Amino acid sequence: MVIADYRSEMHLLNPITGEQFALPSVITLEHVTPILDESGAICKYRLMRFTFTDLALTLDLSELREHLDCKAFVFYDTLAEGYIVVLIHKPVAQLSFAWLGDDKWTWLSPKDGLPNKSFEDCAYKDGLLYASARPGQIFAIDLRGPIITAKLIIEGDPIDGCEYIYIVHSPCGALLQVRLEPDADRCEEDTEMINIFKVDTAAQKLVKISLDDHVLVPGHNQSSLCLGAKEYPQLKANHVYCTLRDVEFITDFAYLNYYTVVFDLANNSREDLLPPQFRSNLPAPIWITPTLTKLSPTPV
Repeated sequence: MVIADYRSEMHLLNPITGEQFALPSVITLEHVTPILDESGAICKYRLMRFTFTDLALTLDLSELREHLDCKAFVFYDTLAEGYIVVLIHKPVAQLSFAWLGDDKWTWLSPKDGLPNKSFEDCAYKDGLLYASARPGQIFAIDLRGPIITAKLIIEGDPIDGCEYIYIVHSPCGALLQVRLEPDADRCEEDTEMINIFKVDTAAQKLVKISLDDHVLVPGHNQSSLCLGAKEYPQLKANHVYCTLRDVEFITDFAYLNYYTVVFDLANNSREDLLPPQFRSNLPAPIWITPTLTKLSPTPV
C-alpha cells in the first residue's frame, strides 16, 4: 500500500513484512511547488488549482497529503519485473505515475492524448494501464515505451452524476466496467443498483453481463478484484462486496458514516457486512491482498 508521512512524502509499504520503499518526492508532481525558508529548507508547499483563475493553496508540510492524494494503485509488471505506482490526485482527479526507483512523478496530460481531469479508476495488464474517466471513458495507456501512447477504447456516454465507475480484470483476463448507482434522489446514500459490462476492446463497446460464479470486490482500495467463487468458498457467488466509494465524499466529509456491505445481484438486495459506525473514515475501508514479494527498483 501507499502511505504518506508527516511531510506528505509517499512511501510504498508492505504491511505484512514492514518493508518500505521511498517514492519520488511530492515536489516532482506537476502541480506542487516547494516553498523554502531562509536556510533553503522546504517549509511549505504550494498546490496549484485547476485553472489560472483559481488561487493556489499554500499548505504546511503535513497538510498537503490531505489536499492532494485521492487514490493510489500499485501494479506489478511481469515483463519489467518491477512495480509501477499510479496516482489519481487533485486538482480535479488527474493522473500521474512512477516506476519504483524513479526520481520523479510523470504527469499524464492532454499532450499524451488524455483528459486533464475526472479520472476514477485504474487497472493494469500486459504492460497497459487502463484508466477510466468521466463520463465512462476508458483509455489504454502504454507506459513502457520511450514515448507514452494512449488510445481511447470506450467513448463513454452520459451518466448520472451520482454514479460511481470501476474497472477490473476478470480471472480470465476480460476487462470489466462496473457501475454502482445510488438512489437518484439521494446521491450521498447507499448503492441501489449495480450493472456490470464486459469491455469489447475490438468493437469499442460495452456488453452487459452477469457475474455468475464470480465475486466482485470494488472499493477505495488500490485495485478492484474479481474472483472465482470456487477458489474463495467463504465468499458468495454473484455477489458484490462494497466499501465506501466516493473520493470527494471521503476527503470532504471525514467524520460521516462509512459502510461495508454485500450486494446480491440475483435479487438486487443488500445487507451490512459490518455494522455502520459513526467514526472517521480516514483512511477509507479497503480490501488488501497480502504478499511477501520483496520490493526493489524497476529495471526499465
